[in-house]
Amino acid sequence: MTEVRDLLRGATGALADAGVPSPGNDAEVLLAHVLGLGRGALAVHGPVAEQSRERFEALVARRAAREPLQHLTGETGFRYVDLQVGPGVFTPRPETELLAGWAIEAARGIAATGEVPVVVDLCTGSGAIAASVAGEVAAARVHAVELDPDAFTWALRNLAGTGVDLREGDMADAFADLDGCVDVVVCNPPYIPLTEFEGVDREAREHDPHLALFSGADGLDAIRVLERVAARLLRPGGVVGAEHADLQGESAPAVFARAGRWTDVRDHLDLAGRPRYLTARLAR
Repeated sequence: MTEVRDLLRGATGALADAGVPSPGNDAEVLLAHVLGLGRGALAVHGPVAEQSRERFEALVARRAAREPLQHLTGETGFRYVDLQVGPGVFTPRPETELLAGWAIEAARGIAATGEVPVVVDLCTGSGAIAASVAGEVAAARVHAVELDPDAFTWALRNLAGTGVDLREGDMADAFADLDGCVDVVVCNPPYIPLTEFEGVDREAREHDPHLALFSGADGLDAIRVLERVAARLLRPGGVVGAEHADLQGESAPAVFARAGRWTDVRDHLDLAGRPRYLTARLAR
């Protein structure tokens, strides 16, 4: 039997030595996961049994090798939903919650007029944004598409029972049946330039699907496709929102501005004050 504080002290040190950005947090999350507790309960938990200690130390070793924390626990939170995640799907990041919040508010604004908002989530990945919109805007009709077969399997799990119309395919030609009928298009596309491969943190580079990360020499290939697809799907006056890299605060909105069919092209900052996502409205 080993005391909780001793396990956490040793694990935190090992993770810190491995360069894990938040070693104390990750150690607590993993121990709570092993014990089936909330993190707050660790402070009052008694000695840890040998079998649980071994499971915990095995997970710590995998985290020290930079396997994503969410893969080890099999889940992650996003706004008000709990998502299943693991190998083969991009793990949603907290900053994407801002883009999801924008889509939710846009859909709520339409619902407030008595209309049924039609929302399309392109490159849905785990289904995080689609699940959030469906869960927070009951009146919305939500559609989502994912190209990667492995990610699509995770989206199927996460969107089961939500009412979201999930399809497998390429966003470039998705939802032809909705052309000109959509109110809100939202997308977290791949946006990392191929030239930045070595600069991506190990967790993402080694465990997130590259299809969800990289997008051409300048990172804007998918955003260029998105601009064309959103123009096809949206009704006049409909809106689109898309995440981008923090260095693309000018170049990503410029893709829409140059197309000549969008108004109100704007960029938005994340909570750290970095450029994070663009929005635009299809001209009437």
